[in-house]
This record gives sequence, C-alpha cells and structure tokens, in this order.
Amino acid sequence: MKIITYCLAASLFFLSNYIWAQELITVSGVVRDAETGETIPGATVKAKGSSAGTQTDIDGAYTLQVDANETLVFSFISYAIQEVAVNNQTQINVELASSTQELDQVVVIGYGTATKRDLTGSIATVEGEDVANKPATNPVASIQGKVAGVQIVNSGRPGAEPDVRIRGTNSINSVKPLYVVDGILNDNINFVNPADIESMEILKDPSSLAIFGVRGANGVIIVTTKQAKAGQLNFNFNSTIGIKSVQDRMELTDATEFKLLYDEQLANEGNPPYDYTFWNANTDWQDQIFQQGILNYNNLSVSGASENNKFYMGLGYTTEEGIIHHEKLNKITLTINDELQVTDNLRFGVNFNGYRSQLPQGRSVASAVRAAPIAPVYNEEYGLYHTMPDFQRAQIWNPLVDIMDRKNTAINREYRAVASIFGEIDFLEHFTFKANFLADYGFNQGRSYSPLINVYNPDIEGEDKTHNLESVTRVSQNQNIFTKVQTDWLLTYKNSFGDHNLTATAGWTSYYNSYESTNASRTQGSGDPIPNDPDKWYVGIGASDTQQGNGSAWERATLSFLARALYNYKGKYLLNASFRRDGTSGFYKYGNHWQNFGAIGAAWVVSDEEFLLDNSTIDRLKIKGSYGVLGNQNTGGNQYPLFPLLIAGNSAVFGDNIIPAYEAEYIPDRDLQWERVHAWEAGFELAAFENRFSLEAVYYHKDTRGIIVTVPASLGVRAGLSNPGEVRNKGIELSTSWTQNFNEDLSLTVGGNLTTMDNEVTKLLDEGFDIFDGVSRTSVGYPIGYFYGYVSDGIYQTNEEFRVSPTHPNAQIGDIKFQDTDNNGEIDEADRTIIGNPTPDLTYGFSFNLNYKGFDLGADFMGVYGNEIFRNWNRNSFAQFNFLTDRLERWHGVGTSNWEPIMDSGRSNNLLPSTYFIEDGSFFRLRNLQLGYNFNEDLLTRLKVKSLRIFVNAQNMFTLANNTGYTPEIGGSATSFGVDNGTYPVPTIYTFGVNLNF
Repeated sequence: MKIITYCLAASLFFLSNYIWAQELITVSGVVRDAETGETIPGATVKAKGSSAGTQTDIDGAYTLQVDANETLVFSFISYAIQEVAVNNQTQINVELASSTQELDQVVVIGYGTATKRDLTGSIATVEGEDVANKPATNPVASIQGKVAGVQIVNSGRPGAEPDVRIRGTNSINSVKPLYVVDGILNDNINFVNPADIESMEILKDPSSLAIFGVRGANGVIIVTTKQAKAGQLNFNFNSTIGIKSVQDRMELTDATEFKLLYDEQLANEGNPPYDYTFWNANTDWQDQIFQQGILNYNNLSVSGASENNKFYMGLGYTTEEGIIHHEKLNKITLTINDELQVTDNLRFGVNFNGYRSQLPQGRSVASAVRAAPIAPVYNEEYGLYHTMPDFQRAQIWNPLVDIMDRKNTAINREYRAVASIFGEIDFLEHFTFKANFLADYGFNQGRSYSPLINVYNPDIEGEDKTHNLESVTRVSQNQNIFTKVQTDWLLTYKNSFGDHNLTATAGWTSYYNSYESTNASRTQGSGDPIPNDPDKWYVGIGASDTQQGNGSAWERATLSFLARALYNYKGKYLLNASFRRDGTSGFYKYGNHWQNFGAIGAAWVVSDEEFLLDNSTIDRLKIKGSYGVLGNQNTGGNQYPLFPLLIAGNSAVFGDNIIPAYEAEYIPDRDLQWERVHAWEAGFELAAFENRFSLEAVYYHKDTRGIIVTVPASLGVRAGLSNPGEVRNKGIELSTSWTQNFNEDLSLTVGGNLTTMDNEVTKLLDEGFDIFDGVSRTSVGYPIGYFYGYVSDGIYQTNEEFRVSPTHPNAQIGDIKFQDTDNNGEIDEADRTIIGNPTPDLTYGFSFNLNYKGFDLGADFMGVYGNEIFRNWNRNSFAQFNFLTDRLERWHGVGTSNWEPIMDSGRSNNLLPSTYFIEDGSFFRLRNLQLGYNFNEDLLTRLKVKSLRIFVNAQNMFTLANNTGYTPEIGGSATSFGVDNGTYPVPTIYTFGVNLNF
C-alpha cells in the first residue's frame, strides 16, 4: 500500500502543476470534402488521446477550446482520419479525403504490424476502451460474444481464468490460445490490467498464425499496452465500484418437500420413516452461503511525449469479493512503457508489467446444494455450527463450517514481472533491424492452516453434544517459480517498385522456460495444537515425523527461424506468405526436434477494379483465402515426451536385501513429433453504403494430425506414446455492422457475429480405441468429449410393460427405461451411445451503441446454441443429497411420471449415465448494458480538465437458459467440458464508474 500512496502523491503533484500551467485557446474552422469542396456536417473534432471534442454543425463549422499545444483529430464515416497540431493556431480548416478507413487501420501481427488492407487473413481487433470499463479482472472475459470464432466460457470466481477456444477444440491435449503481450509469448494474461490495454488482436487464420509455428495451432491473442501520444501530457484516473450477487438460484426442495420425498424413499426401500425430532429446521443453504460481493477497480495513469521520448505509466489496484462469504481478491498492477528516439533512425524502448495478487480462498457451492434443509444452521447454547443428519453426516459438512470456521486460513499470493527492452534502427532507406530481449518471472507461494473443528450434534447421548470433526491441526506450504526468457532478432525490408509493394521480415527467435515447485505439510502430532496465527503457518512448526513433501521441475527451450512476405500489386492483388522452422529440446533424443511450418494467403480487392469504381453502393470488396500448416507443442503435460518418468516396478531380492526396481512409465515412439494442424479458409470482406455497412464471411476448415495419444498397456506390454490421432474442425464465421449518423447529435451503430462449429475425431489408434474422462468420451466419428451413456425411454409403468420390454437386468417398475439401441433384445453396455455434445452448433453475439449529444447507451448480447450439459452434482450413491424440485414429479404409481424415476436410492440403474442427466446448454444472455455521459466543454473548461465521463453498467442482467445449475457456462479440459459438478455461479454485477482526463 505504501507504493500506491507514493505513486498517487507523485502523480497528484505533477497533475496539479500541469493543470495550472496549461494554456487553453479557442480554435474554430470548417471541415470540407477534399474532392467536392462541400462542407461536412456531423464530422467529429477531438483532442487527441481524450474524449474532449465536438461535431461540426450543418455548415461544417466547429469551435473547440483546447490546449495550445494539443493535436486535433478530424474524422467522419468513409473519410480518412486527419491529425493537425494546434501550435497556437486559432483558425484551422481541413479537407478530409475519402478512404476505406478500416482497411487503412494498422493492426498488430506476429513480429510486427501491418495495415489491414495488406492482409489476407482473419484478424479481429478489439479496442482497449471496449474492455477497460467492463467489470472483469481478466481482459479476455470482456470480449465474450464480441468476436466471431472465439468461444469464451467465463467463471464467476474472482481472479479465475476464462476457458478460451478459438475455432473449436483442436486436440485432446490442449485448447488454450497463445497470448502475446508487447511481444513476449505467454500462456495467460492474468497480470495485465485491462485499463492499460491499447488494443487486442485475435488471430484466427493460417496466414496470420503460421509465423508462430509450433505455438499457433490454437489461435493467438496479441495484447498491446498503452503508450503516450505525441505532443501531449495526460493524466487519467478511472474508478469503478459495484456489487455482485447470484440472481438465479437452483430450485431445491425445502424442509416440507424434502421430508415428503425422503420418507417416501425410505418406505420404498423397506425402512421406517425418519425421526425428525432434532431436524425440524427449514434452512435455505444457498441463502446462508451467498452474499452481495463488493468490487472496486482503481486505475491511475500518466503519459507524456516530447519530440524524442514517449512515456506511459499505469497503476491499478483491484479488490473484489466473491459471492460466497470470505472470498476476496486483491490485485496490484504496474505498467511502464517508454520509447526514446535517439536519432531519426534509431529507437530504444522498454516495457514492464508488474503484478502482485492475493487470491481468494476458493469455496465450493456443492455442499450448499447437497445439504439437507432440515438441519439447523447454528446452536446458540454451545456456540457451534450444527452437524448434518446422520444419513449424510460422514460425507457432507454443514456448508458454513468450511466457510466460517475455516475462513481466512489460506494465503495464496502471485507475483509477476514481465519486462522487455528493444532497439530498432533504420538503415539503407528500406531496411529496419530490431532486437528484442524479453523476460517473464513469476513466483507463487501459498500457506494454509487446518484448525480444530467442533460442531453441535443433538444425536449424541449424554449432556455434552460436542462432535469433533477435525481433531488435529495441520499446516502446509507450497511455492513454485517459473521463468521465461525470449529473444527476437528481426530484419524488415519495405519498399515499393512502381505498382509493386513489398514488406518482408526475416529473423530468428529463442525461447526458454522453466518451472519448479515444492510443497510440504505437517500436523501437530501428539503435542499442542498449532496456533491459528498466519505467522505460525510454516512447515517448521508441528511434529517433524508427520512431515510430508514433494516437488517437481522441468525446463524447455526452442530455437526458431522465421520469414514473412506481404506483397501487393496496385494495392488490389495481395499475397502473404510465412515460414517458420522450430527446434525444441523436448524432442531432441532421436533427432526429430526440427519441424517446418508455413502458410500462404491471397486476396483480391475487387472494389478497386475499374468495373466497380463508379458504383455508388460498394465501397470495398475483398475476396480472400489462405492455407497453412500450424503446430501444437502441447504434449499432454510432459515437457520431455521422449524421456518418460520412472515409476516403481517389480522389486528384486538379493539375499536379505530388497532392491527396488524402476521402469519407464511408457515406451515412446521414436518418431514422436508435435501435433500439426492443416488449416484453410476462404471468404470475403464487404463495405457498402458509404462504409455504413460492413460484412465479413469466412469458411474455415482445420485438420489436426499427429495428435499425441497414450496407448494403454496390454498384457506383457507397457503403455506407449505416439502420434495416431486426428481431429477435424470446420464452420462458418459471419460478422456484420451498420453505422448511421442521423444528425450531428444522434448516431447509432449495430453489429453482430455468428459462428458455426462442427467437431469430429477422425482417427485415434486402432478400431474401438476410446479415451474415457469421467462421463465424457472421445471416439472416432464423434466430437471430442461427447457424453456417453444410455438413452432414456420413459419409466417402466406396469409389470406388463416391463415383461414385453427388452431384458433389463436389475430394473424394476418405476425405474428409467433405456432404449435397446442395438436391437438385441437386452439392455446392456452395448446400448450406450452418444447422448450429448458439449460443443455448441453455433455461438453468436450482437450489440448496439446509441450516442445522443453527451449521452451514450450500449448493450452487448451473446449466446450459444446446440450444446448439452451433463448434470453430475446429484448423480451419486455415496450419500443422501437434497433434491431438485423436479423430483416432486417422481413416479409413484402408474401414469404419475414418465421421466422422473421412483424414489429409491438402491436403484443403481437410475444413476447410470443417461439422457436423464442431460440438460440443454443453449442460452441467451444480456452480457453488458451501459449508460454513460460525457460532460460538455463549458463545464470541462471551468474544471480545467480534458474530459470527464461517468457511467453505470449492468453485467449478466438476465440469462435465458434451460439448465438446472447456476450457469449454463461450463468449461473444462480438452476432453471433459460441459460437466456440471456444482459449477460456481456467474453473478449479476452492477457498477458505477468515472473516467477523468487532465
């Protein structure tokens, strides 16, 4: 906190001097069309880097009060943006030239930048302001539903990382995309402050991904942090405060309903009714564990630029409570970017991102939805939480015991320092050489304490009703360190030869990463309890003979050579080609550590042809396509797959000595290599009606080959590791928008996107080989991670129905009836089949933004369609759980139900994976609704500030869904996702924010 105080004090000191030192002047002028000379009403005139601005009136005239050294930005739909330095001028007239603005936009690509006009692939750009004012600690969470082809599953848990899949699930080993933050390759962006982001580029197609070689298969998200704008000094402060709560609760039985169902269950099992003498409460455990969490995001930045130097510093402090009591995230971020122009052709720069976070002590909702409502919460006489009834006491604790008695008994901290330095020199007119040195150092540490726990148990005979749940105290410690070091050496050539334009990049890059972790624990032993004091939570305390520990470590390095060429002829015939050769230490043993990747893309800007130049409708039309081979370096968690771990084997006896023996965990294929993705796409980009309308449509097709699969051990043969797997993903991406300026005060933009997904495993190993992961299964001819089980076909109603149905061992009247899918007259394991697919048929999103004078109103909607969820939290046989209210519609006589089976916990057939546990995963959600106001120029002048905006935002206001759980958003691993094990709720969040620029 001292660091924050010092930074705030220094910033406020510079801020106060700047406010009173700046000189404001009034600038006026007229904006005209460069070709026709006609005035342009409704054009925007803004001070660069701020929201202070105005629009031209009906005669194209404007008046604006700005700093004498400010830069003005003039813009209007279908015209090129123009910047003019004020330099104490009071009259500035400009002429705007017609332009296809989106094509001239500069986007960040792998190892460089390019104009969108010159690219042949599919790259989506999300501006930093689109994520900065949304309530999310992870920037990726805020682009959910905004980008075609990008499926994001968010978690409501503070600090949790979203599940991100770009164009489907490519492999059984990994789904995460590659993140690139200011040039450094990474596997997450938890350390990045959303307020410090300038832009995010999402790369999806082979022509843009191949330059990343072995790390490009799952897509790439490039994050560029903010830098100072030339010619201005700017201070920004923004703050957001809000509350979060669970809006949609699970529909569980209350005490009366529970007793009805439980007594009926006991009767059906031949047992007497339960004795409720001490169990007459009516507790809603969801009400007991949930709270209204408070969140507060604060960010302060200062940026300044002179002729030779640009400096930016951002400081962020976040606190966010969870929706369960005593969950809280604290996070501090620091971003520094500085670029020095030494000479006209020599530049140096540094980037730094610092991060320190104290993670919440994560809690589960599972016990709250399983606990019987008949148990009281607390016993006042003993001052103890109440135990649960004996039918679930051993398996389920009072939910508040874990939340309250174990509150604040864990400390988990993350530290991160991500830094880079670069030098860049221009020479021989057309050449640029750039050297990057980048590093990422992370240190995570955790300590936890398990206290003594006593509860009140009325079933205990005698006067003392104290029941001991935890009789010894424990402490544990863990820490891990990871290091990433990267160097880039890049040479770029850019030149035009008449109608020919070429930008070529070549170079080499190295990447090293390592990881090591240790953990240990102790109990109190026979001595006194370990104190519940964070200063004592170290493994040095407690009984030494109870100490346990473990650790792991690995390191890996890659060396890569890369090249790329962006060529166009007359700006309308485009060709992009890229190549990368990757070598790794992970496959070094048998000489197969080098692999080549590459792509080629072509595009035709049809709108630049003579036959379309005179049309009044189409402003831009580009037809494009690309093909490439990408790589996936994920090897199922094993960093050195050709060097298997040693595991205990059969021991040998020599005399009186037992000699332990070890053997390799598996036998690797000598030709084992990285997975490769052969991908292609084809589509078009269209802008029409004076660039008010845009449409982009793409068909994509990806074949992942050489997927690394663990071959199971068979009689006399150890397990193996080889590359037999193949997966196919294909689909269509559509993105569209319309912008309409009604007058100088009113404008509207609407947009939408839609993505279809078709996922299929085309090869695994031998015929009949399947991969099991809980209730999920991966088989040839089916999507990855599909749900495997029986198809429910109603409920057995009568003895006659049971007699004429296919033979069903152990089934009885009132049980679920399964389909005889193989028609052999018997219900057996061969009748299991695909009963659900966690991959949606399509995802979609749409939004609108309405601006009227100083007001702006925006809404983002998103949804998925065609996927299923497997409800797994109440499919059990080890304890008695509370019931969903759906169970009130159970079968209890002929015709009473044809879906909910009889109340009888001994009917094991009813617990088999089947469509009875399958739920519709489709949903539609209002993701964000925001109303903002930008204060007018007169007030800003009196306050001596550049801009002031206030806003209110509502996130996840409503969700239309058909599942019984807290959320239809359920992620998971590559081979098991969409399984609801009691998924943490995604809350509704209401926030108020202010954004102030000086």
